[in-house]
Amino acid sequence: MSDTNAGHRGHHPSLAASTLAALGIVFGDIGTSPLYAFRECFSGHHPAPLDPQNLTGAASLIVWSLLLVVSSKYLFIILKLDNKGEGGILALSALIRSMVRKSGGKDPRKILLFGLAGASLIYADGMLTPAISVLSAVEGLSVSAPVFSEWAVTVSVVILTALFGIQRFGTGKVGRLFGPIVVLWFGALAVLGVRALWAHPQVLCSLSPLEGILFLVREWKHAFPLLAAVFLAVTGGEALYADLGHFGTRPIRVGWFAVVLPALVLNYLGQAALLTADPTAIRSPFFLLAPPVLQFPLTILATCAAIIASQALISGAFSLTTQAIQLGCLPRFLVRYTSEHSAGQVYVPAVNWMLAAACVLLVISFKTSTALAGAYGIAIALTMTITSVLFFSAARSVWRWSTAKAAVVTGLFLALDGAFLAANSLKIIHGGWFPLLVGVSVMSLMLIWIWGRKRLYLRISKEALPVEALLQDLEKGRIHRVSGTAIYMSGKGTQVPIALLHNLKHNQVLHEQIILLHVMTLDQPHADKDEMMDYQELGAGLHRVTLKFGFADSPEVPGTLKSLLPEELHFHPGKATYFLGHESYGVGKMATFLDRIRLYLFAIMARNAAPATAYFQLPPGRVVELGARITL
Repeated sequence: MSDTNAGHRGHHPSLAASTLAALGIVFGDIGTSPLYAFRECFSGHHPAPLDPQNLTGAASLIVWSLLLVVSSKYLFIILKLDNKGEGGILALSALIRSMVRKSGGKDPRKILLFGLAGASLIYADGMLTPAISVLSAVEGLSVSAPVFSEWAVTVSVVILTALFGIQRFGTGKVGRLFGPIVVLWFGALAVLGVRALWAHPQVLCSLSPLEGILFLVREWKHAFPLLAAVFLAVTGGEALYADLGHFGTRPIRVGWFAVVLPALVLNYLGQAALLTADPTAIRSPFFLLAPPVLQFPLTILATCAAIIASQALISGAFSLTTQAIQLGCLPRFLVRYTSEHSAGQVYVPAVNWMLAAACVLLVISFKTSTALAGAYGIAIALTMTITSVLFFSAARSVWRWSTAKAAVVTGLFLALDGAFLAANSLKIIHGGWFPLLVGVSVMSLMLIWIWGRKRLYLRISKEALPVEALLQDLEKGRIHRVSGTAIYMSGKGTQVPIALLHNLKHNQVLHEQIILLHVMTLDQPHADKDEMMDYQELGAGLHRVTLKFGFADSPEVPGTLKSLLPEELHFHPGKATYFLGHESYGVGKMATFLDRIRLYLFAIMARNAAPATAYFQLPPGRVVELGARITL
């Protein structure tokens, strides 16, 4: 098999090149927050009074949120919790479960639930981030040319449709341009901020955390809406962890502290300085930082940055889907690999068009970025809180911290996350219900799929024939054999696959060489070649094989078998016959009403799952599917 992890095990680019690439992918989301975050502190449903003291207070809250949440929590601590190089909430939950099992403990199901909840909410973020980022950027047209204000929604829909339309071509070549464009973007953020600060340097007092604290005390009636708006400045923090596997810890840290953090701080302070001089600029403080002659070019640059930020979220949703499929949390989707050199570049058509439809509907429904900001934030606030909860288990099981030490650090995380989550809960009636609905729906489908697979396995196990019984019949010559190799996909047990029994029942014959193949997914992103296969020769031409893939690997079965099976088997992927079961499901008479609903949804997902032929990359002309109806 071609090394599915080539993108991870090949040559390592220089730190400068890796940092440039990380700037183009990792920081797009948090880098476009200045388009709307500061404005929302004094807009929305419960705006704070717009005066110089409040402006410096809001800037202080944003600066210290960036320092505490992104720099301290994620960059210094959470990024160290990698699952063999991979980051993200699913990778973290898989790491914890693996470590607990290795230490002899029971498989912690609650950890899986937390991981699924966080992953489900990321899909909601994948819908909202492209919508609000692109719409915020396009709204900049109305600053330089007010006549375009009526066209913001239309232009945004066109851009989003085009963005999702090109996903099938892959982003490898376009991605090379992302880094330089984002560097230019952050440079523009810094220059615009310095330009405003030069005229009003008194805003630099925002660097004191006391300004933010006094702001909250002074405007305590507006404290929660303020914190919800401030949180918009740090929503990209979780993306830094999710993209860890693409670049590693060091390039992300260098990019953040050398480029991103200084640019963001300068720009937010610059917006505060601008509004101190001209409060009427609150309609679009970011774009009004630029002189009139540069506002249109800035809008173009902002739109490019928004597209790049959206691309990162879309690609992240694709990667998350492939991980969830491998971990058995979702049915098989059609997954296309868009790069011959990087297994991480994937395209999932079903997810792509679901996200596209959701983004377009959000833009059409909410119409302005201010309205969208009401729905944005709560999903990420919940995800960050879940990450903090998982951190406690990770610190105990992975780092072997004492309970007291882990509790203190987790408590500090939860104090911040809890405040932001409580603040964002006010958004539920203003659109925040949407990401919660998406998260609950996706998680429910994941849990139903896991439950249905477990029920199916138990049902098959009760009626299956032990392999030992088949082996006895083969050894005694009771079954007619024909030349060739047959591969039967099987479960993890010791039973004979249903497809083999049906083949024997209807055709009265078996191949001379039979491989009972089980494919399993490890709680790590990539499997090392020396641990990818367990092989057992049972006798009478019968072999049991278990192939192990990481949850970020491509399960390419034929090539893997060819490279790992003993040479004496003379295995050739194009000459073997692959037998697959094709089950349909019925509901038993004793099933409860709730079980009937779950089984109905499970059957729909199973029916619409991508064929195993495509998922395991089997040669289509060598596959035989045998149907069976199973009552669950």
